[in-house]
Amino acid sequence: MFERARTVPEDYRSFQSLPVTRFTVGPADEQIAVHISGHLGIGRIPVVCVPGYQRNMADFADFANHFHRLYSADWPVVLIDLKGRGRSSDRRDKTRYISTVDALDLIQVLAALAVDGGIFVGQGYGGQVVMALAAERPTLVSGAVLVDSGPVSDPRGLVRLRNNLKDLDGSRSEAGFRNMFRRMLSPDYPAATEGLLDVLAARTHYLDKRNRVKALFDPHLIKMLETFEHDDILVPQWPLYDALGSAPLMLMRTQLTEQVRRETFEEMLRRRRDSEGYVIEGQGSPALLGTPEDVEPIAEFIRKVLKRRAKAA
Repeated sequence: MFERARTVPEDYRSFQSLPVTRFTVGPADEQIAVHISGHLGIGRIPVVCVPGYQRNMADFADFANHFHRLYSADWPVVLIDLKGRGRSSDRRDKTRYISTVDALDLIQVLAALAVDGGIFVGQGYGGQVVMALAAERPTLVSGAVLVDSGPVSDPRGLVRLRNNLKDLDGSRSEAGFRNMFRRMLSPDYPAATEGLLDVLAARTHYLDKRNRVKALFDPHLIKMLETFEHDDILVPQWPLYDALGSAPLMLMRTQLTEQVRRETFEEMLRRRRDSEGYVIEGQGSPALLGTPEDVEPIAEFIRKVLKRRAKAA
């Protein structure tokens, strides 16, 4: 059956400050949207941000701004929409929505940018893509920051995500749309204002002209969550995590996340005693990274990674 291609309004407010270049990756009709701030150049290892499961680069807009103020105004920061998310194309072959294939796409994007590596910041599923990238091409990962990401996801978070997304189906008034999202998001961000909750809602959904709720991601991503149950026992993929063994590593966890269990996070720290650990208080997933206080640990980690590389050169 013919499926109408997913579209994103050209003037959509969540993306107004994030102009993109699109690179053809894989099939000729599939493109990946990339936003670059700062200056790419020889010896300037970019910070590459990879969003969560159904998320897009808007989750890193505040991070990029704060990072430039804290570290360097022109250091390159690359924001990416994985296929099926944001302004990137949906996959024709839905079976390829897996972290290992997304990692191969990242390799092609880096090649198109003419860079031979990066320091990766991955939230949730995006961190799993970074692990898969390290397993496929370890020399590309100069450092990694995993935020609410590990070798196994918490099934409780997957079930809650699926149920919330399915509840959004149908038509809503603008007020009903806002109120539903505020109820969904407030447990993850109890201190957030209603205005901030509305901003977060607009990063993944909008109302079209007929008041239908539209997702800024391929709806098939929801279908892929249908088999999960709260009491599922998922097997950790520790070999993927261990693929980061040669890269400097920072592990971050939001206090209220349902994506990575505390015991998984603690085991990750135990296995990498040289890693840096940090907990973001009072937030769930995705981490907002919207204040200098939350971004400073990442900026300092990146500063140390780049300093060590400069000394070794």
